[in-house]
Amino acid sequence: MKEILVITSYYPPETGAASNRIHHLANGLKIKGYNVSVLTPLPNYPTGKIFEQYKGKTRDLTIENGITVHRLWIYASNSKNKLLRLLAMLSYSLSLIWFFLWKKIPDKVIVQSPPLLVAFTCMLFLKSKKRKVILNISDLWPIAGLELGAFKRNFSYRMLEKIEAFNYKKADLIMGQSEEILSHVGSVVGNKDMILYRNYPDFEPPKKTTFAHSEGTIKIVYAGLLGVAQGIYKLCQEINYSGIEFHLYGAGAEKTLIEAYISEHPELPLFYHGELPRNELHEILLGYDLTLVPLLNRIYGSVPSKIFEYAKLGLPILYFGGGEGERLVEDFRLGWVAKPGNYEDLNRTISKISKTELHGSIRDNIRAVANREFDFGRQMDELAAQVQ
Repeated sequence: MKEILVITSYYPPETGAASNRIHHLANGLKIKGYNVSVLTPLPNYPTGKIFEQYKGKTRDLTIENGITVHRLWIYASNSKNKLLRLLAMLSYSLSLIWFFLWKKIPDKVIVQSPPLLVAFTCMLFLKSKKRKVILNISDLWPIAGLELGAFKRNFSYRMLEKIEAFNYKKADLIMGQSEEILSHVGSVVGNKDMILYRNYPDFEPPKKTTFAHSEGTIKIVYAGLLGVAQGIYKLCQEINYSGIEFHLYGAGAEKTLIEAYISEHPELPLFYHGELPRNELHEILLGYDLTLVPLLNRIYGSVPSKIFEYAKLGLPILYFGGGEGERLVEDFRLGWVAKPGNYEDLNRTISKISKTELHGSIRDNIRAVANREFDFGRQMDELAAQVQ
């Protein structure tokens, strides 16, 4: 049987788009006849703490749904301190080097990027004439960090650019989640074997809603990472609550701020419901009128996977992030868009949406588009042909 190794910094039981994406990829490769192994840290995301059932371990080996999962030691941290975050990446890189030295590595390897340093470690130690190394790029770093304000154009940034270019040059095949990513890679290294690999979900959507829709009030939901890039805390402060309810699910760096804001403003129809398993969340989401997909700043190359997941559910989308994600929502008529970073335009857009147009044919049309255009199985066929 053909063997392939997937190296990632995120994997279930961790939650979020990154772990879901890699889990679908690994399972899809298994269905295509590959003997799949996954190399990942001990679960710690998004809390920055090793999950309770893995505490005290330096490594863990399990077989999950026919996939061999190696979990390695990491110094876990989600601190805003850059040195601590760097230490976390370096610790995982050291664990990877240990694994590479002592374990047999398959001839085909898929490496997730970012983090850049983890991908660099893989490219440096795994690249050989006999081994095919595939780089799966979900976000462009260090550009994204610059746009988020995490980096400045200094010596460190220039070093990260060199690492980025090295990773691209050493890869035999580039998988990019957006057209912008592939365009950028081409601008850095010229002609390269590349494939557009969107973050299409692979699940069977639930058939029923979980609660009845109230009259008049539009129930808006956000479900996902409560991180700095999403800007949910600022959104809670800026959104106009007239005629709407705003419901939140998830976890992340801004969770405490959001909970404090809700506590200080009990008069607002703003609700935080914690974190739910993905299958339960899907049923809950169908009870809402509209989902909000925001980015605090437009990030070049980024296309939130929520677009494809919510489309499969038939849930109308209000996109507030610009870029390629905005064009997808507009081109496929998945909902509405508001100008990125413009909260006046966001509130104006919400005020123009009526309750009646959020139900009925719009949901059937969105589901039809998702089934036709965002097909996970067809995409896996294309990837398998490239990986051969």
